[in-house]
Amino acid sequence: MYKIIIKKESIKDYIFLIFGSIISAFGTVCFLLPNQISSGGFSGIATIVYYFFHVPMGNSILILNIPIFVFAYIRQGKKFVFNSMIATLLYSWFINIFEKIPPFTNDKVLASVYGGVITGIGLALVFKGKSANGGTELLASIIKTYNENISLGNVIQIIDFVIVLCNVFFFREIEIGLYSAIVIYLINKMIDIVFEGINFCKMIYIISEKKDEIAKVINEEIERGATGLYGKGLYTNREKMIILCVAKRKDMIKIREISQMIDPNCFIIITDAREVYGLGFKR
Repeated sequence: MYKIIIKKESIKDYIFLIFGSIISAFGTVCFLLPNQISSGGFSGIATIVYYFFHVPMGNSILILNIPIFVFAYIRQGKKFVFNSMIATLLYSWFINIFEKIPPFTNDKVLASVYGGVITGIGLALVFKGKSANGGTELLASIIKTYNENISLGNVIQIIDFVIVLCNVFFFREIEIGLYSAIVIYLINKMIDIVFEGINFCKMIYIISEKKDEIAKVINEEIERGATGLYGKGLYTNREKMIILCVAKRKDMIKIREISQMIDPNCFIIITDAREVYGLGFKR
């Protein structure tokens, strides 16, 4: 049974990997490359090589990744590196194919927005396939194996920042850096959306002397469950029951308003809940 589940997961990973590579290559070549805009990573270096040495972008990405894969194999093992190699090969191959397509727009603003969104969706699918298109993500993960205290996100941002500066220097246009910053932001945002969805939930903590009344309304009128957490006020030295509730944004507004109507002196904390699993939410 477990072998069947693992096999299905592997097939799903490769589907994500293939479609992600196609989509990210399309976004890069049809929007970013013709406008000299960098998405950071090795794509940014490949853009410079493409314009100054006329080497196909896909070939440059492949060559740049070879030493990274060797180090990754030594430091991280076979499976992740194997999947990443496939993703990089597909990404490079599709980039060379899509280079024959005329650019969709020469407007750098439109290119930044659409290129960032499309490329971001593609990269997110590749990540869902438990792999990476090589580049800075793989390089950063190797660096992290030498020091676990290093933030992976910070390393990627530093590398991307340096590469974008190189694009600005070689193309001698400060606007290239500004547009590239938009692209990198949109790529990261699309990765978050694909992984977490757009229907973010909210989590609310309510501290009130009328906790029973508030909990009853939440259960009966809002039709959301609520949990009581035991706490103690360190200033008053009194034990208190804290109401915890997770709900959609539209429900959260009602919960807050009703709580304040029942007890104007209640103390409320509302925060984001990125992923929620269970009854009434994702399964």
